[in-house]
Amino acid sequence: MMISLRYTIGLLVACLPLLLLGQLQSPDNFLPHRLGQTFTPHHLLVDYFEHVAANSKAVQLEEYGRTNEQRPLLLAVVSTQENMAQIEAIRLNHLRRAGIEKGTPDPALDRAIVWLSYSVHGNEAAGSESSMGVIYDLVDPNNKAAQEWLKNTIVIIDPSVNPDGYSRYTSWYRGVATTSRDINPDVREHREPWPGGRTNHYMFDLNRDWAWQTQVESQQRIVKYHQWMPHIHADLHEQWFDNPYYFAPAAQPFHAYITEWQSDFQTEIGKNHAKYFDQNGWLYFTREVFDLLYPSYGDTYPTFNGSVGMTYEQGGHSKGGAAILLPNSDTLTLYDRVAHHRTTSLSTIEIASKSVDRLVNQFTDYFKRAADNPTGSYKTYIIKGDNQQPRMEALLQFLDRNGIEYGTAASSSTVNAYNYQNGKRENISIGNNDLVISAYQPRSVLTQVLLDPTTEVVDSLTYDITAWSLPYAYGLNAFASTTRVNVKKGYEPAPYTNNLGSNQTPYAYLIPWESTKEAHFLAQLFKADVQVRAASTDFQLRGKQYQAGTLVITQADNRKRDDFDSVVRDIIRTNKISVDAITTGFTDNGPDLGSSSMMLLKAPRVAMVAGEGTYSNEAGQVWHFFEQRLDYPIHIYYPDDLESWTGEDIDILILPEGYYPMNDGAGENIKNWVRSGGKLIAIGDALSSLVGQDGFGLSYKSATSDNEPSPPHQDHSYAGAERRSIADAIPGAIFSVKMDTSHPLAFGLGETYFSLKTGTSAYEPLSSGWNIGTIGDDPMISGFVGSNAKEKMKNTLVYGVKRHGGGQMVYLVDNPLYRGFWENGTFLFSNALFMVGN
Repeated sequence: MMISLRYTIGLLVACLPLLLLGQLQSPDNFLPHRLGQTFTPHHLLVDYFEHVAANSKAVQLEEYGRTNEQRPLLLAVVSTQENMAQIEAIRLNHLRRAGIEKGTPDPALDRAIVWLSYSVHGNEAAGSESSMGVIYDLVDPNNKAAQEWLKNTIVIIDPSVNPDGYSRYTSWYRGVATTSRDINPDVREHREPWPGGRTNHYMFDLNRDWAWQTQVESQQRIVKYHQWMPHIHADLHEQWFDNPYYFAPAAQPFHAYITEWQSDFQTEIGKNHAKYFDQNGWLYFTREVFDLLYPSYGDTYPTFNGSVGMTYEQGGHSKGGAAILLPNSDTLTLYDRVAHHRTTSLSTIEIASKSVDRLVNQFTDYFKRAADNPTGSYKTYIIKGDNQQPRMEALLQFLDRNGIEYGTAASSSTVNAYNYQNGKRENISIGNNDLVISAYQPRSVLTQVLLDPTTEVVDSLTYDITAWSLPYAYGLNAFASTTRVNVKKGYEPAPYTNNLGSNQTPYAYLIPWESTKEAHFLAQLFKADVQVRAASTDFQLRGKQYQAGTLVITQADNRKRDDFDSVVRDIIRTNKISVDAITTGFTDNGPDLGSSSMMLLKAPRVAMVAGEGTYSNEAGQVWHFFEQRLDYPIHIYYPDDLESWTGEDIDILILPEGYYPMNDGAGENIKNWVRSGGKLIAIGDALSSLVGQDGFGLSYKSATSDNEPSPPHQDHSYAGAERRSIADAIPGAIFSVKMDTSHPLAFGLGETYFSLKTGTSAYEPLSSGWNIGTIGDDPMISGFVGSNAKEKMKNTLVYGVKRHGGGQMVYLVDNPLYRGFWENGTFLFSNALFMVGN
């Protein structure tokens, strides 16, 4: 009998995991640690969400994509079993209220829809940790309040918006944390190493990528977002560890197009949160720091899509660890951080459930007003059809990703419009091949926010850039009119000029140099060992004008290759590139194709530095550009490798933005390498390390003494200190830059380039070298610039090239790759990479 009992007990113990598998477990029971005790590896977070979905009919779990490092991106839809049984009907009914789906809405299917996004910054990990507690709270049958909320509410949970960054941070922390969880802020477990877990694989800040969608995580997530268009979106973050909790309402400035309802309901939500924080004696603050202006955040992008978008910020961040000592001698634990985020998450759902009728009605009215009476003054945006085809194509792809409707004018018309190029109003005729974007559409607000020439802002104290207008970002000839133009949906860009002719091998292929697309094409030619030239000046052939920068691929340069013609044609077809196959090298005007003016381009061996001293975001932009935009190899070194730099096998060295330990050894090594034929490309703040060093020729602009502060900055009180400081600030504005079109750095750009300036560093024009891009006397086009800063920027260097021995140094004062969305800037960077120095 005793043996039988032991056997039975042993069998029960062995089967216990299988028995538990059929039951819903809390995070504390499922994980190998209590929730908040330490950070959960991403694979276990995924396992827990899969466990909940497998054991609750109230959850639908979807993998909506994969990261660069192949981690799953998850979306959990949570509601009652009754709602889940008709979830697709509820979703489509909701979109009908926005006018995005056709049909008449059914009031019986109206539900409040709440989307919660956790830890877009991976090292703000308490968000993802709390997501497990939130989904358990919602599906726990003993949580009667939550069960009641879900009767009229759909909750969408993205537990880890940035799995690669989250994994980078949590893996590091678990590897260095002491058993005692040292609370001293100065010890190792509170000092995350470069690049940190904030960003994704390519070190992009995903919280600034909602509209631009340069990253795979954003591209895949926004598809799902547009399929749901929630009433409320909360983006859960962390800030520096010694800050109290922040929740809505947001700080000014609000974008002028945000509705009174969206603003007021933020306050309602904030008061609901405050009720719980007051009960627990938790510190919090509202209406400070985090504004609603820049359109590519996790609060503003939903707001401009009709949602009540909000940021929640818990103190902690990467510095917080599992526990940390606060300045008030209290200890902030991960348990605390999880509890706070868990509370605001559930409070958001609660207030949504209590306000479902108002949410549905206001959402419906928002989109009805958008379609019938757009908010902004500009009603129609005209992108001229004679713009470079690849740039038009890139803009169309952007509009499609954001669900913005476009087409052509329903009939020929003439309107008075604002010219983006010169800032003047003029009468223009709208042609049949012009792209027309009307503000009379469901996503009217987003359309106007992104396309308006200038940003409507009620205050100049902002958290981010203040200008981003798409025609400037894409380098397009465009107009904005206050007149409504009827639009016929659908637009076909001008077809590629694919004059390949017969199968007979031509004398040469000519390809216009107009966009990043041609840069990718050139990179593929280099990888295929095809010899390529570029015209250093304009020329005419067979009656057609070709601009400087035109790629020239001749049979003569590649005569040793039997497969030359087939390889080039395959790359042309794959890249959908405009091309002329010509049968002579004798031009009508300008140099013949065999002239030395047709410079032979060299496939460059490229290196960059990334590591301590570089800004991780900016290093990531360069890395991403090479691997994802160009598909071209790049070698990545640490900054301290410059101290022994020889560069024997490298042609181009890129210094991304950052502050470099440019001691005498590193500086001399770089100069010797350039003198021997290397090309240095220095971007943004990287230039500060070169200023004043012999041979680099860089100097800061001399300070002027006649700067008079404008009236808003004459408040000399203690309270006015912050406002006075913005007289010297450029938080992010668009400037007009005069370009020297004869230089290869300006090929394909035109005489005026619009640069996004995000800092106040100002350099004197080079005394010896080429000042290709300079700012004039009246440079500011869009955004906010402080009065002193505007004066400081006059007559300064923006893009320059200095020859040094057999090599060259390319100075890009303004970062042309900024956040990956400045499409025209990526093309300028391509010139620096491929055209300069050949």
